[in-house]
Amino acid sequence: MAKTARFQSPWWRRLGLLALLLTLGGGLTYLDQRGEDQKQPTIGNTTGEPDYYLEDASMTRFDQQGRAYQRLETPRLVHTPSDDIIRTEKPHGYLTDDQQRQWQVTSDTGRMSRSGEQLTLQGNARLVQPEQAWSLETRTLHYDNREAHAWSDTTSVLRQHSQSMRGDRFDAWINEDRMRLTDNVQGHLPQQPQSQQPKDQGS
Repeated sequence: MAKTARFQSPWWRRLGLLALLLTLGGGLTYLDQRGEDQKQPTIGNTTGEPDYYLEDASMTRFDQQGRAYQRLETPRLVHTPSDDIIRTEKPHGYLTDDQQRQWQVTSDTGRMSRSGEQLTLQGNARLVQPEQAWSLETRTLHYDNREAHAWSDTTSVLRQHSQSMRGDRFDAWINEDRMRLTDNVQGHLPQQPQSQQPKDQGS
């Protein structure tokens, strides 16, 4: 009897260990699947599934008089109905003011409301003034078409020819051809060559 007990003991141990491993593996698989199911609604609630997308798209918006006031070109455009937002990649566009001048805008990504009244450009955002040859560089640029107001709450660099100025906030009203750089403003004005400096009239 003692010999039979010593023969059965290792077998039952191996069976018990196998059952324990199978139970543990099944539990981990269940927890993993449950975690994926819980994550999926969170992503859906953030942006939702797109109802359409366009490639190499060009959008033009017109006012009540039939005049184009905003044009945007992008290699990819996606619309999500849950938040009714149009998202664009590498947008390149033009904002038309009351004098029919086109202000150029570019960035890495863009977001636009359904009506097109609100435009947000993010990542290497630029605004170029058509006549006075100045350009703005910033991280995030907003534009409200109703007020023809462009602004940035991120560090902005304003350049014109070889001159540059930096500030923490930028505002521009394109219909009024007026801009403002405020908060911690710093400027760089290159020194004129000696031949261009005015001569002393006292000698």
